[in-house]
Amino acid sequence: MSITLDDHGAVPVKNTPSGFTPLSRRRTVTDKVVRVLVLAALLLALVPLVWLTITLVSKGIGPVIDPEWWTKPQIRGGAANAIIGTLIQTALAAVISVPLGILVAIYLVEYSDRTSPMARATTFMVDILSGVPSIVAALFVYAAWRTTLGMERSGFVVAIALVLLMVPLVVRSTEEMLKIVPQDLREASYALGIPKWKTIAAIVLPTALSGIVTGVMLAIARVMGESAPVLILVGSTRATNWNPFDGSQQSLPLMMVQEYGKGPGSFDNVWGSALTLVILVAIIYFGAKVVSKAFSPQQS
Repeated sequence: MSITLDDHGAVPVKNTPSGFTPLSRRRTVTDKVVRVLVLAALLLALVPLVWLTITLVSKGIGPVIDPEWWTKPQIRGGAANAIIGTLIQTALAAVISVPLGILVAIYLVEYSDRTSPMARATTFMVDILSGVPSIVAALFVYAAWRTTLGMERSGFVVAIALVLLMVPLVVRSTEEMLKIVPQDLREASYALGIPKWKTIAAIVLPTALSGIVTGVMLAIARVMGESAPVLILVGSTRATNWNPFDGSQQSLPLMMVQEYGKGPGSFDNVWGSALTLVILVAIIYFGAKVVSKAFSPQQS
């Protein structure tokens, strides 16, 4: 077999591998059209997001940068009072929801047989709770807490309603993150004689920690802005209430509803409350991401 050499006496390199058929013109055009459509869809989805952000900042930045905004007595003690109530109510809900949701997800992924009655019932109830409107959760807690038990309205009652909204979100996000952890990691741990519970605690959960934290923060961001539970289950107050188990407690969603009810003259306060809530959620989200990154396994 003869080999053809180039002008420099070397074997020329083929640009196309042997047996490779170049893409037809039709497939190339189709690929470019799909790329353009995907990019157009991305830009179209960004339009309302950017528009909302610009509107929120432009209309809400005025009250937020005003020092009196944080302590104004005419708006129920100011934003500081509302932030304290929001953080306390959300923290109580998270303390209950996050461990419960993660444990349920661990059961569904690591321990249960997906065809067992318990697993199917759990999955069904999580799906049902995922679609429950916040007003329904608030009315249920009101009926159980106020009507049946005769308890007073308080920040803790709001947290109970938020738990019903938060648990299914934590379960679903954690479940998906646990599923994408490679099975090889589990099998390698079992081969070393490590028990299953320790494998989950020391290998599976740290590997999925970043995704779990993201899911938890999305759940917190959702419940932090819910207005129905605070309207039904707690009253507003000008005084700062650090005790969620006793009496009325202000919050940012409740503050927005109250300011909106005062008429167009108070709309700046509504935008200021909305921007304050978004900033608060952003601070918590990025803080949680930093913490999760610090405790996640480091890749060499």
